[in-house]
Amino acid sequence: MKKAFLPVVLLLVLIVSACGGNKQEQSSSPSASAAPESSAPASSEAPSQEASAGTVIYESENGPVEIPANPQRIIGLTNAPNIISLDGKLVGVDEWTKKNPLFADKTANVETVSDADLEKIIELDPDLIIAGSWMNNLDKMSEIAPTIVYTWGKLDYLAQQLEIGKLLSKEAETQAWIDDFTSRAKAAGDEIKAKYGENVTVSVFEYDLKDVYVFGNNWARGTEILYQAMGLKMPAKVEQDALEPGYYTLSQEVVPEYAGDFIVLSKNKEGNGAFLDSETWKNIPAVKNNQVIEIDTEASSYSDPTTLEYLLDIFKKGFLGN
Repeated sequence: MKKAFLPVVLLLVLIVSACGGNKQEQSSSPSASAAPESSAPASSEAPSQEASAGTVIYESENGPVEIPANPQRIIGLTNAPNIISLDGKLVGVDEWTKKNPLFADKTANVETVSDADLEKIIELDPDLIIAGSWMNNLDKMSEIAPTIVYTWGKLDYLAQQLEIGKLLSKEAETQAWIDDFTSRAKAAGDEIKAKYGENVTVSVFEYDLKDVYVFGNNWARGTEILYQAMGLKMPAKVEQDALEPGYYTLSQEVVPEYAGDFIVLSKNKEGNGAFLDSETWKNIPAVKNNQVIEIDTEASSYSDPTTLEYLLDIFKKGFLGN
């Protein structure tokens, strides 16, 4: 991640401190929605080498860990969407992944579990556990099964996916997807800029029960695609206030000051959308010009391949009509 929308952003933060986050993994606030689950180990070197029959050594951020070469019962307390995207065999996931509609089919028979529920973790009999460095009971989990810990934000969203690929012995497959995705996203960005101008701007907003949030370039909701992969610009006010922290809380009255030529609106079904009926919103030029692209908060709060492909398709249709 990616972690009520305390903003789906704040939930993640709550989950992280208790995302998760995402700063991957969510609820109805920017923090809660597994923000761009961009966690990753400290090392980006090829981490696996044969240790013994059926196992490999993974160089995690906490040192080498002997793990199954082909894990069959993974508990993903963090980065579960990244694991799902590589067809990892999950038996347990965090609650935010479980409720995400993009993963409903893949998690239908997977249990919801947290770092606090050691008894359930034991019952699930995992052969690999993936957890966040902020979580509780890490030492106890490592006694149950090999436990790999990631710290949010150590690597960007693509490097994080590559790290999961290394963990699951699918590094080549993951790198091939990264190369293909970045090429397609850049091509779409070039096409958007050719149509609307090199300096076309886009803002990403989300709302909960009382506040509105604007996002920087690495807090999921498609921000990594728009600003990093496509190379689109954010308005000056967004860059000033949201780029460094990841997101920024707005009062409804100042939302127009942060609106770009296009708006991506993350619609939170648990939030208060009354603001969208206000004159303040309706008079924003992007709204008047029908240049608002809507996405679903629950389905957009991670930065794994499944989510990225889903959002890239929405953005291509929203900007280009194809």
